[in-house]
Amino acid sequence: MARNRRPSKQMLLLLEALSAHTQQWRHGYDLMKETGLLSGTLYPLLIRMTDQGLVEAEWREPEHPGRPARHAYRLTSAGVAFARMATPAGPMTFTKAAFA
Repeated sequence: MARNRRPSKQMLLLLEALSAHTQQWRHGYDLMKETGLLSGTLYPLLIRMTDQGLVEAEWREPEHPGRPARHAYRLTSAGVAFARMATPAGPMTFTKAAFA
């Protein structure tokens, strides 16, 4: 039986950050800075959302020579729909301070 759970406040923060520019690829470090989520929370959440089909991930070549390739993330069409459903009142206006 599938569980029907509400998104966590951390997932809502991440959805807000990713849904601001749905077609733009975002790096984990940038998402950490924007959401205030720590890596131990952010990356497992991104993996879980990727497994659920809400987020797509791909390796991106480095912008500067000598740097390693990085994962980049963006919402899928299912993720965009989920973000809209998770916030029926309109755009999210959560702040990091709201969850401190």
